[in-house]
Amino acid sequence: MAPSFPTSSFSDALVILGAAGIVIPTFARFRISPVIGFILVGLLVGPAGLGSLTRELPWLNYITISNPHAIEPFAEFGIVLLLFSIGLELSFRRLWAMRSLVFGVGAAQLIGAAMIIGTTLHIMGQSWGGAIGLGLALALSSTALVLPLVGTVSAVGRSALAMLLFEDLAIVPIIFLLGALAPYGQEAGFGGLLNTLLLGAVTIVAMLVLGRILLPRLFAQAARAKNPELFLAASLLVVIVASLVTTAVGLSPIMGALLAGILIAETDYHNEVEVITAPFRGLALGIFLITVGMSVDFRVVGENWSAILLAVLGVLTVKALVTAGLLRLGGARNAVAAEAGVLMASPSETTLIVLAAAAAAQLIRPETAAFWQIVTAVGLIITPLLAQLGRLVARRVDRLADVELPVIGPGEPAPAAVIIGFGRVGRLVAEMLATHGRTYLAVDSNIDTVAACRREGFPIIFGDVARPEMMDRLNLGHASALILTMDDPVLTVRLTKKVRAWCPDLTIVARARDAAHAAELYRAGATDAVPETLESSLQLSEAVLVDLGMAMGPVIASIHEKRAQLRAEIVALGSIEEQPGFHSRRRLRDRIGGADGA
Repeated sequence: MAPSFPTSSFSDALVILGAAGIVIPTFARFRISPVIGFILVGLLVGPAGLGSLTRELPWLNYITISNPHAIEPFAEFGIVLLLFSIGLELSFRRLWAMRSLVFGVGAAQLIGAAMIIGTTLHIMGQSWGGAIGLGLALALSSTALVLPLVGTVSAVGRSALAMLLFEDLAIVPIIFLLGALAPYGQEAGFGGLLNTLLLGAVTIVAMLVLGRILLPRLFAQAARAKNPELFLAASLLVVIVASLVTTAVGLSPIMGALLAGILIAETDYHNEVEVITAPFRGLALGIFLITVGMSVDFRVVGENWSAILLAVLGVLTVKALVTAGLLRLGGARNAVAAEAGVLMASPSETTLIVLAAAAAAQLIRPETAAFWQIVTAVGLIITPLLAQLGRLVARRVDRLADVELPVIGPGEPAPAAVIIGFGRVGRLVAEMLATHGRTYLAVDSNIDTVAACRREGFPIIFGDVARPEMMDRLNLGHASALILTMDDPVLTVRLTKKVRAWCPDLTIVARARDAAHAAELYRAGATDAVPETLESSLQLSEAVLVDLGMAMGPVIASIHEKRAQLRAEIVALGSIEEQPGFHSRRRLRDRIGGADGA
């Protein structure tokens, strides 16, 4: 009797769920984006991978996807949910504030990159219609991959979001433009485009009005039921209805999903909706990434690897330079422009849609479309690597920029203090120094923190103090104090030891996690080490005594006395050498909080 194998839909579902169960925790453990994992699964189980061996080895039906086209609707649903979640992070106020980026830099980036790529392809022999279609397709960037990698809060994320929003808005006009350029669409193309845009505008206005009226009532009823399943059903209903409405009038379904998210973002229920739809969004996006991997044919790649490599590098270079240049002209910092340029260089999932539209309009040959589909798939695969590369480039750009900035100019007085680490602790120290008229210079390795503090007027520079050359440039021999507030105990001890060797008379005040860490800092040469755990305990004791009716003066005096006593014990702990059989050191550490960090 011949062995029976699972049906196509059952085996496909088994593969997808198994991939999600393996890829997400495995890649999260190694702090790698699961995006790469899902694409690699698609490469492995697709028709060009293990799927090509199912005739010889029938048992492979259990772990391969037999009908890639059957899961494409689920992949499209993943993109819809992704755009919906992006809309949840937006609001009309935020969109209005980003209008210059969206319709300024976003439009210039898409048109500029498309013109350069299209002109290059035309010079290489492609017809003008095909060159325009390919240029517009390859100029798009991936909303599905870029935004999950950088978010929408950072400077890079905001710039990427603005450009991606314009690209999402431009998808429908691009597809209609390709229809107008088609050999059979010269006359009716632009008329159809204008009709669709007019009908789409009316539909969007109607959705905005009705959404503001109906959505709060719908989600209020779902919330009163206190049933998570009902709330989820209401959320998915809104997404699907909005996508169907925009599709019915000729717009993209992702436009409806984005609009639904923006409308819900204006209600009090957006946080709950975002949380409850997240699992579906992640799984559906994983299905889309699997379909991307399945679109790569290894035989075609092997036969044309040099041309594919050149095409990928060419597209990445053009888009990175255009994006970075426009952002720089728009006033973005060098590091933000560089990171966003590298990140936005990869093609988009919608590139595949535009390529299919160009091929259907007979602007490009099927084999040309297949070639650029592989280029697009390769670009999507390396997008997480581009994100890493972009961050490295941004750090390098900021370091080079700060090298040109003298820390202490000739003839200028040295600051009274150098603060390394400008988080909540360092910032509070800086404000107290400024209150008492003492100058300071702050150093931090988080470029976003540096940029924000510079805008607020703080004297701060970007720098990695783990590098000896950076410490040399701080000219600590002319400073009166070094204040270490980083939340890195090992680096704090190492810097204390190095600086004490360079500057024997410099005052070094360091933030310590607990008494044991403070003792280690004293051994390294710190003038003062302030354990966070002990200070919080002293402040708590002061508050308790005052609230119990004790006079403020005696309470403060006793707190100062206890602080001095504990400091003496910590200093003694730091000066005692380890000796065999010596147990009082452990008892002392336990008594002042070093054993458990309390």
